[in-house]
Amino acid sequence: MFLDAHISLITITIINILIVAIVVFIHHEALSRLSGVLSRMRQSRHFRMSIAVFGILTAHAVQVWIFAFAYFVMHHADEWGHLAGNFTGSFLDCVYFSFATFTTVGYGDIEPLGDLRFLTGIEGLTGLVLITWSASFLFVEMQRYWPTR
Repeated sequence: MFLDAHISLITITIINILIVAIVVFIHHEALSRLSGVLSRMRQSRHFRMSIAVFGILTAHAVQVWIFAFAYFVMHHADEWGHLAGNFTGSFLDCVYFSFATFTTVGYGDIEPLGDLRFLTGIEGLTGLVLITWSASFLFVEMQRYWPTR
């Protein structure tokens, strides 16, 4: 029993690390590519910033869906816990839960049980860091393309 608990903890830790690594890589690539696109654009600063915001929102949505896929798989596996409450087990319920967790809104209508709880904690932390990174990126881009008068 003791060994099984440690193997489960190691497995869940590896899964969490892989998911975080994937979404951080996606975020880095999205911001790098957006920076390159914005620097080549000749449209108005308003249009450039709109593209930046939509690009970042798209990146965040992709990241949320990656976490949602992990919730879906883990929920339907027997050994990793499950999601309970106002939850049908559908993929879209997992997406909803992931959005609430990523943005740290946490409505509380769906509750993680078992080892799945570790992923929710790391998603909240990851979402906070990536959203802050996005805000910093937009601030720098606004300074670059939105001169004060």
